[in-house]
Amino acid sequence: MQADWIFVGLFLLIGIVFPIVPIAAAYVLAPKKPNPAKYETYECGIETVGEAWVQFKVQYYIFALVFVVFDVETVFLFPWAVAHNALPLYMAIQGIIFIFLLAEGLIYVWRKGALEWV
Repeated sequence: MQADWIFVGLFLLIGIVFPIVPIAAAYVLAPKKPNPAKYETYECGIETVGEAWVQFKVQYYIFALVFVVFDVETVFLFPWAVAHNALPLYMAIQGIIFIFLLAEGLIYVWRKGALEWV
């Protein structure tokens, strides 16, 4: 029983070590030459005029997040739709419940006005 969990621990360790090693190597090996010009705001080779901080509407981010959520959920629905004929009845019911929850979320976002592009 514990031998099965060794693989889980090994994958967890590898999943933690793989991102940390390149970041640490870049931190150690990268040249460090501070310069005030490096901290300037750069926009397409043109010197910035006035305030470089620009605020965007939160609605753009909400619209993008709603798109990502429904896009990812569509990816979850694709294998279910492909194997629909081979699934037992309870799996079909779960898929229908999942689609109902998606529709409910879409109706909620629609009523909140997050899908209106202003």
